[in-house]
Amino acid sequence: MFLLATLFVTLTTTSVQAQQQQRRSFIRDAEVENTIRAYSAPLFQAAGLSPEAVRLHLIVDNSLNAFVAGGQNMFFHTGLLIRSESANQLIGVMAHETGHIAGGHLARLQDAAGNAGTEALVAMLLGAAVGVASGRGDVGTAIALGGQDMALKNLLTYSRMEESSADQAAVSYLDATRQSAKGLLEFFEVLGDQELLVTTRQDPYVRTHPLTRDRVNFIRDYLARSPYTNAAPRPEFVEMHRRMRAKLFAFLEPPTRTLQRYKESDASIEARYARAIAYYRKPELDKALALIDDLIKERPGDPYFHELKGQMLFENGHGADSVAPYRKSVELLPDNALLKVGLAQSLIEQDDPALLKEAQQLLSLATHQEPKNLTAWRLMSVAHGRDGDEGMAAYAMAEQAMLENRITDANFLAGKAERLLPKTGSVWLRIQDIKEQTNLAKPDDDKRRR
Repeated sequence: MFLLATLFVTLTTTSVQAQQQQRRSFIRDAEVENTIRAYSAPLFQAAGLSPEAVRLHLIVDNSLNAFVAGGQNMFFHTGLLIRSESANQLIGVMAHETGHIAGGHLARLQDAAGNAGTEALVAMLLGAAVGVASGRGDVGTAIALGGQDMALKNLLTYSRMEESSADQAAVSYLDATRQSAKGLLEFFEVLGDQELLVTTRQDPYVRTHPLTRDRVNFIRDYLARSPYTNAAPRPEFVEMHRRMRAKLFAFLEPPTRTLQRYKESDASIEARYARAIAYYRKPELDKALALIDDLIKERPGDPYFHELKGQMLFENGHGADSVAPYRKSVELLPDNALLKVGLAQSLIEQDDPALLKEAQQLLSLATHQEPKNLTAWRLMSVAHGRDGDEGMAAYAMAEQAMLENRITDANFLAGKAERLLPKTGSVWLRIQDIKEQTNLAKPDDDKRRR
């Protein structure tokens, strides 16, 4: 879920107006990420990719866009997720983008390394995504791309040959997973309608993925002979898509718009979910809790409903009451790092020494799953600091400083942790890694990164 307060990091400054126009936010959410992962994992496997190796990133932007960059990293605009009319459409886009990764189309970025800005642009994207690998899945970090935005679009523009190759790969993956390519054709038809618009009004996907008549005809011809053209989407994918759209819309649009779109007369799961979020954001907590309690009663095994209830209570000053629903969400989905960090934060904020050990254990598991989770490391330093363990607190702060490229701070904190902690075990070895990395870093790097 999304905490709407965001941290704005200005990377380049041209003018206030330009910054406002180019603002982007990276967000984390357990349910949305798991939905996308469920859609994409079969495609990755069909392409010979390890699903765990492909990192998925969500960008808050109303436009239609998805792209791959920096190796096996796939980025999605929330506009694409919300505006896609079916799971099949989104899966078709994912299949196409998977074709770019499997086809080695990103290798040309290495050839472009002669352009001094190339590596910096990709690193900027990935650095921003790492910056929001944050604990509860509800913290977005906004990033102003500024004047580099156009250069980034140019960098990620594919040739017609690459687009055709990705299309051919996409339909092969859809065939291999027994899914229809109708969704991909529907998406192409949406893009085709935009080609008549002036460039500034086109969605980024149109400008970076050139659409041709031959490409559209290829998909149509494929559908005429594919045995899976009329294959029905998996029922669970249909509901997951509706819920994802409703959730994103409710968190990213004003509550009044959500309530207009998902009217009180609509008793569907996704409509009640959206209204619960809208009332929580207004805030009208009583109405929000009544809706989420009804959903939990209907779906007691749904971890995301319990997570939302925990967030509602936590952020409205009912911290003690938030622990139980957060704990239930982790019980129902024990492998999810974001849910663990949500529960850990709730436990820490109770200011009860008896709860600190549980929080530390949760955060240790979460950072093992997501070593680049900034909020998890920050909370770990707090949990150990309140428990009087200065060595572990310093170590956690050193990990956080490394992720934030604060080289001098990381070196100092690692040294402090080394002096205070036993010289054995995995933590001590990691401290040596941090010291070595920071000692090798140039002093100017730290100043520049600041």
